[in-house]
Amino acid sequence: MGSLNKKINFKKIAKEVIDLEIRALQKLKKTLNKNFDKAVNAIVNCQSKVILCGVGKSGIIANKISATLSSIGTPSFSLSANDCSHGNMGSITRKDILILISYSGNSVELKNIINYANRYKVLLIGITSKKNSDLYKNSDISLITPEVKEAGLDMIPTSSTINQLSIGDALAISTLKKKKINNLDFKKFHPSGSLGEKLKTAEDLMLKKDKIPFIDENKSMNKALRIMTEKKLGTLIVRNKRKYTTGIITDGQIRRFNSKNIDLNSLKVKDVMTKNPIKIDKNVLATKALALMNEKKITSLCVYEKKKRFITIGILHIHNILNKKIY
Repeated sequence: MGSLNKKINFKKIAKEVIDLEIRALQKLKKTLNKNFDKAVNAIVNCQSKVILCGVGKSGIIANKISATLSSIGTPSFSLSANDCSHGNMGSITRKDILILISYSGNSVELKNIINYANRYKVLLIGITSKKNSDLYKNSDISLITPEVKEAGLDMIPTSSTINQLSIGDALAISTLKKKKINNLDFKKFHPSGSLGEKLKTAEDLMLKKDKIPFIDENKSMNKALRIMTEKKLGTLIVRNKRKYTTGIITDGQIRRFNSKNIDLNSLKVKDVMTKNPIKIDKNVLATKALALMNEKKITSLCVYEKKKRFITIGILHIHNILNKKIY
């Protein structure tokens, strides 16, 4: 062992490790073939669960890939290879897909699982680096990760596990694209946390029903001012007799009229309102709504549902977004 007092350039080591793993990923790109397409289509068409399993560090990668698949709406969980030999294989059914991950493909702990999958005709996808391995030979779909140089002592799983993780992410994102998962679908699986906040929509944050400050376009501005004071929003949504939104009045407009010494009490709402207010669909992300407000230099948006653009079902104020710390 070298002297503990010897100065070590940790940044240099870090860059070497990263460069090594980049080269490993570049090799991985070249190994992709038709089997990758087959694996994606199998996962997309799976009628039950996608179960992942690995040994050691590969087992940790299996956990992560499983979590990613679940997050895009593909039912998935991971199993401990050791526990499978003690009863947990009972959770694997014929309708499931089993993905086994092993660099060598000859891990003793996986042999019983491979035999079980073959015996009960469970679709087996193998991720391994050895074409002559048991896993490669006995998988219905084999995905090869290239043999790579590991960092450090060339023994610690680093570059190889990066490749396993990357091909798992590639499977998950390809599945997402094939299933046409959108932001709203993703939101269902991520209702909380920072991701959940980023996926909030106009509908999640808008004021609804009796909280919306509506007024008929033919009413007097005297009544409009009373409603604006009562609702304390600084905005009025103007409608016609058919309940179609025809305009908007803001406290900024009121101030501009007052600065010109115009008697508002003598006017009707339709004489003051701004026609054709800017509207958004209820499913628009709050982040996009905020960007639109900033672009148009406004503080409120009318919210509509589907193709009923002229019927306001909510009002989204900039404070509704900022109070949730969505930027």
